[in-house]
Amino acid sequence: MKHMKVGGLMTDDVVTALAGTPFREAAKLLAEHDISGLPVVDDDDHVVGVVSGSDLLARRAPTVRGVMSAPAVTVHAEEAAADAARLMVRRGVERLPVVDEEERLVGIVTRRDLLRVFLRPDPEIRRRIREEILADAMALPEDAVDVHVLDGVVTLVGRLRTRGQVVTLLRLAERVEGVVTVVDGLSARDDDTGLASSSARTAYALPD
Repeated sequence: MKHMKVGGLMTDDVVTALAGTPFREAAKLLAEHDISGLPVVDDDDHVVGVVSGSDLLARRAPTVRGVMSAPAVTVHAEEAAADAARLMVRRGVERLPVVDEEERLVGIVTRRDLLRVFLRPDPEIRRRIREEILADAMALPEDAVDVHVLDGVVTLVGRLRTRGQVVTLLRLAERVEGVVTVVDGLSARDDDTGLASSSARTAYALPD
């Protein structure tokens, strides 16, 4: 589960529209397939935008071109599901078209799909960060940092000795299964990033 890829969660039978698809036909597609949005593609299956039910309700236009969100936010099938979830949160979207190396549509992944990866309870996420990262991986007291978790969103608040420790903690916390995103409320007494950043990748390892 920790290494779940987008390709393992996506739906590959995708309902699409063209930019020239009439407004009413797009609305009919959403209703018939009981979906809330669909990718907009060109004649070569390149994704040019995304249109949702809320787009259609917000403004009227003769065709999808006039209401779609463009450019579309997309992902590749080999990307980590956790990264896709963070991208959704950051960009405020409900679905991500999945494209191949030539940016052609191969599937779609939704928030509902990605929620299957993020079913770990908040207390369990907090425990892992405190025990496995702070105490075991970084040899710090479990209470060195305040760890708050709500719906998979982790907020870290505290002051560490070096900026390198801050960078490492943020990086390892993002890798914990179930974490959607990490909010940085950390500070450091010393800025050693010039020396520590190059070695931080090998200095610590997240326990399996």
